[in-house]
Amino acid sequence: MLPALREKCGVVAVYAPGEDVARIAFFGLHALQHRGQESAGIATANGRTIYLKTGMGLVSQVFDEDDLSYLPGRFAIGHTRYSTTGASRAENAQPFRVSGPNGELALGHNGNIVNAEELRDDLLAQGVGFTTGSDSEVVAQMLAHAPGLDWKERWAHVMRRLNGSYCLAVITPEAVMVARDPMGNRPLCLGRLDGAGWIVASESCALDHIGAQYIREVEPGEVVYIDDEGLQSLRPVEPERQAFCIFEYIYFSRPDSVIDGKLVYPLRMALGRELAKEHPAPDADVVIGVPDSATPAALGFAQASGIPFAEGLVKNRYVGRTFIQPDQRLREIGVHLKFNPLRDVLDGKRIVLVEDSIVRATTTTRVIQMIRNAGAREVHMRVTSPPITHPCFYGIDMGTRWELIAANHTVEEIREHIGADSLGYLSEEGLVSAVRTTENKACLACFNGRYPTPAPLQMDKLAMEPVEEDGGAPAPLLRYPLPLRRV
Repeated sequence: MLPALREKCGVVAVYAPGEDVARIAFFGLHALQHRGQESAGIATANGRTIYLKTGMGLVSQVFDEDDLSYLPGRFAIGHTRYSTTGASRAENAQPFRVSGPNGELALGHNGNIVNAEELRDDLLAQGVGFTTGSDSEVVAQMLAHAPGLDWKERWAHVMRRLNGSYCLAVITPEAVMVARDPMGNRPLCLGRLDGAGWIVASESCALDHIGAQYIREVEPGEVVYIDDEGLQSLRPVEPERQAFCIFEYIYFSRPDSVIDGKLVYPLRMALGRELAKEHPAPDADVVIGVPDSATPAALGFAQASGIPFAEGLVKNRYVGRTFIQPDQRLREIGVHLKFNPLRDVLDGKRIVLVEDSIVRATTTTRVIQMIRNAGAREVHMRVTSPPITHPCFYGIDMGTRWELIAANHTVEEIREHIGADSLGYLSEEGLVSAVRTTENKACLACFNGRYPTPAPLQMDKLAMEPVEEDGGAPAPLLRYPLPLRRV
């Protein structure tokens, strides 16, 4: 339940000679804004130099016309971030630019590297310095220092050592590259730009916004290398068992994106239909969804159950996307800053409330109380995912296991805690069936603890951040002697 579940990140990569690549990357990132609102950045290259601009905030807050005009070239990568490793601060905004024996490069990363601390220690022992506490900078430095005669050999060296989830967008002065981890945990797709150019993005909706033609997904374990000679598909490592993050279907991806050849919107409706079969509410008067991700599922539940659908909550989509913090009076209002109930829809009704997930249950409890205060007689909670019992180590910020309410309480205890009249979660089998996949192709670890790669007992997203000294200021980091050319 939002806001406990946070998006991951979004990446784009562009090759478009003769075009304004920074502008293309900007609008690609704008379409991926839902994947992260903490920071954004674009790097471009013209065959000689890499240009970089990053900043805190939304894509439209970080860039203006002047910024884009100072990002020339025919190659570009872009990134919009929600932090899963490293603090939310300007120094951790991506892309990261580094330099090493393999030259200068910049990198943007969607995902999370489980063994980043170990890899960072190895690089520190080699004399490589770091400016941030991000796992993404670790990957960038690994690529800049990787042994090998060509990029296929260097990628092979790096990808064999990485444990975790990653879609990477990398730019050098002469080329742009993207890579997807061997288990295919994150989405990444390839598109054509007016015959001569290419674009790669986390989701196909970014291609639609700039008029690109969807070609295919980047395959698990694949590296796509694009330069003036054309596009090459490198296969530096063999794919492992596939483990696509099933939360992309439930919540993260935009409903107008295509994943594995399937449009997300009807899959979310199917989640609601399956939920109505498993946990009917025959005496209810109306079905509502917690906007926006649960709205298609609520429609599916209504269709399958025959109970009318209505919009019972209006969402303020801009809450959480500002640096202006509410004062104490507004904090006490709490969930009303984000949702406003439609009393005429709810008053005197028995409500089926459909949501995509419950993590800590704090917001869920407040939403149910808000609906009751608007006059609802009963509230029957239905959730389009199974109980979340284990933390994610691959890029979703769920917190620690002791923070997950379903890891420590039964369904009946959760129902009582949130104040619902009944509570039903979708089963793992129902989830897999609704999104038309199989268990051996999806990652369900947050529901069952069966992680697709070796995972630690717990991770700290700030583990590689500098420790604060007595005065409260961060201790100095070991810095690599590279002057950054920021716009």
